[in-house]
Amino acid sequence: MADQQARLSWREGDLPVSDQFDDPYFSLHNGLLETEHVFLAGNDLPALYAPGFHIAELGFGTGLNMLAAWRAWEESGQTSPLRFTSFEAFPMVPADMARALEAFPDITPWAERFLAQWRGGGRCDLGTLQLEVVIGDARLSLPEWTGQADAWFLDGFSPAKNPELWQGDLMQAVADHTRPGGTAATYTAAGFVRRGLEEAGFTVTRTPGFGRKRHMTQAILTRELKG
Repeated sequence: MADQQARLSWREGDLPVSDQFDDPYFSLHNGLLETEHVFLAGNDLPALYAPGFHIAELGFGTGLNMLAAWRAWEESGQTSPLRFTSFEAFPMVPADMARALEAFPDITPWAERFLAQWRGGGRCDLGTLQLEVVIGDARLSLPEWTGQADAWFLDGFSPAKNPELWQGDLMQAVADHTRPGGTAATYTAAGFVRRGLEEAGFTVTRTPGFGRKRHMTQAILTRELKG
């Protein structure tokens, strides 16, 4: 994957669809509810939130997952910064992000705070959120990352259309950058994704999905990292 900006089209007015992967950025039914079901509840958030908590993500997209996590962080009463690191090969330009996020008025206050400072990549200090978006191919950048996440949002495009972001070596890199007992969640229940997570050291559970998706995947790091 080349390091370049996202190319997208708009469906039904406000739904962004990736031209690179021919896949929508969020659910046709309700992208915010999907995020809350898959990525927040799937990682037992906000129940596990604690000072210093660090979320990492594959696929920043519109920033919707980050905004939902940040809102939950503030609404849970946390005052120290939530750390959030996302890996994105095809960053969306801020104007497109703003247009997409208009579909979710419940997070408008957080979206406005974010977009007022966002310049399309790198670090962003939002007080109660310390955001870093690493631009480039995660297969190269994640193994070099020095961070350790408490929870992972695995949100690349569909494994059938974006298999590079779901291969076993990348799932191993996810495990290598997860604290013991850390979690991961994703909307997909594809067998090769689950097997990749298991081989990397996660205990994997298939659970009810959101909307038309019958199943999703939850995982917890329960095995020592491979040496």
